[in-house]
Amino acid sequence: CGRGPGGCRGGRTDMALRCAASLAAGRQPRGPRREGTVRWSSAAKASAVKINEKASREKILTLESMNPQVKAVEYAVRGPIVLKAGEIEKELRKGIKKPFTEVIKANIGDAHAMGQRPITFLRQVVALCTYPNLLDSPSFPEDAKKRARRILQGCGGNSLGSYTASQGINCIREDVASYIERRDGGVPADPDNIYLTTGASDGISAILKILISGGGKSRTGVMIPIPQYPLYSAAISELDAIQVNYYLDEENCWALNVNELRRALNEAKAYCNPKVLCIINPGNPTGQVQSRKCIEDVIHFAWEEKLFLLADEVYQDNVYSEGCQFHSFKKILYEMGPEYYNNVELASFHSTSKGYMGECGYRGGYMEVINLHPEIKGQLVKLLSVRLCPPVSGQAAMDIVVNPPVPGEESYAQFIKEKESVLNNLAKKAKLTEDMFNKIPGFHCNPLQGAMYAFPRIFIPSKAIEEAKAHKMAPDMFYCMKLLEETGICVVPGSGFGQREGTFHFRMTILPPVEKLKILLEKVKDFHIKFLEKYA
Repeated sequence: CGRGPGGCRGGRTDMALRCAASLAAGRQPRGPRREGTVRWSSAAKASAVKINEKASREKILTLESMNPQVKAVEYAVRGPIVLKAGEIEKELRKGIKKPFTEVIKANIGDAHAMGQRPITFLRQVVALCTYPNLLDSPSFPEDAKKRARRILQGCGGNSLGSYTASQGINCIREDVASYIERRDGGVPADPDNIYLTTGASDGISAILKILISGGGKSRTGVMIPIPQYPLYSAAISELDAIQVNYYLDEENCWALNVNELRRALNEAKAYCNPKVLCIINPGNPTGQVQSRKCIEDVIHFAWEEKLFLLADEVYQDNVYSEGCQFHSFKKILYEMGPEYYNNVELASFHSTSKGYMGECGYRGGYMEVINLHPEIKGQLVKLLSVRLCPPVSGQAAMDIVVNPPVPGEESYAQFIKEKESVLNNLAKKAKLTEDMFNKIPGFHCNPLQGAMYAFPRIFIPSKAIEEAKAHKMAPDMFYCMKLLEETGICVVPGSGFGQREGTFHFRMTILPPVEKLKILLEKVKDFHIKFLEKYA
């Protein structure tokens, strides 16, 4: 450039492109350092612009050319309403006035983000594993050091920074198996059936991936509860499987009814091959805890219909209501006898993210898979090996969940105090939320027996439904968006989880501190009353 009126000399395309870029940016291209002004002929300018147009060719990846299964994926927990909440937060930081001073993100079960304190012992062990020089520090208890040394001995080079076996560190899988045996009253667990995962979600997705096959009417159908946790519908869409809905009984505290399972299965057989049955217990978003009788009925149904069972049990520590108790599917399956225990294929899942730990960011989890065909076991390990291994710090955190301090160890008293404090607080907040919601006109909230969410049914007047349609929104999305814009409270509309036709809900976490939760619930009450006054 800058070499005379002809512009770029010698057909040097790279020089021409630089010239074109300069023109496009509205500045004169820079030539060699010499006196005088660079002059461009109109022909040179036209040539440069033409080259620039050619450089801006069509994108290879567009909405039309992308994977249609990915485009079909929806994940309501981090959907449009959460994006809107992010925009509002930015506006507040810029000083734009709102009827509130902060956005309260009650859309997701992120315990530490809501102010829950970490469990000291878990953090001590992970810290020791991360920086082994601390093993010489008198500030750390010996029981934490003992666990850290054992974990590090299972890592290549005694470092948390090394890859592990795809199935996870062997000593941690042994600890998981021991935990399951203690939890289930002596039911045997084999470390070889344990797979450490990147949160429970990773395990669920991997099992679904290996289960789904066929085409047309033989395409795999996956039975999921409605309401459901949107991971399931998202994974089913991504894998191009068939979603088969069965409805939980809201009038009976979100109970699971086998007659409803049978209805859903029989209808689905007309258009797919249902072979997977997913259960979430305790429930998300519904918070119910399944009874032993219910679990026995489900296992018998799966055995009878030859269904592969997936038991999502990440909230197994979160049980609050009197008379409710967590029963693992594995334990009940074993107690039903060898005909069931030796035949029903079952994958069950747990995580560091929920319970009393709330360690979402470590992405620690495990799955136990029993009665898997030996050849399929090899295929599953092959599939997991593609992602090399789950985060090693998450594996260490999972180890402390399944191998916590025991009576007689120096950290036990503090550990049990912190654990009980978290769970007692959650139980208090579950009852508070249920009671306050049921005092609001047009609200109905079932008892929060477990997990960490409320899923109240809300009355939306027909006038509001019409306005929602005019805005091309689901009525409960319209309601939740108004709630966000007027109060700063971010919750997830029930349509993102699924619900019976003609009913409307939202999911809200109960994780905020008690005093903040009270304010939040009062704001919801005031908003709803005004909403009814406006639209009823």
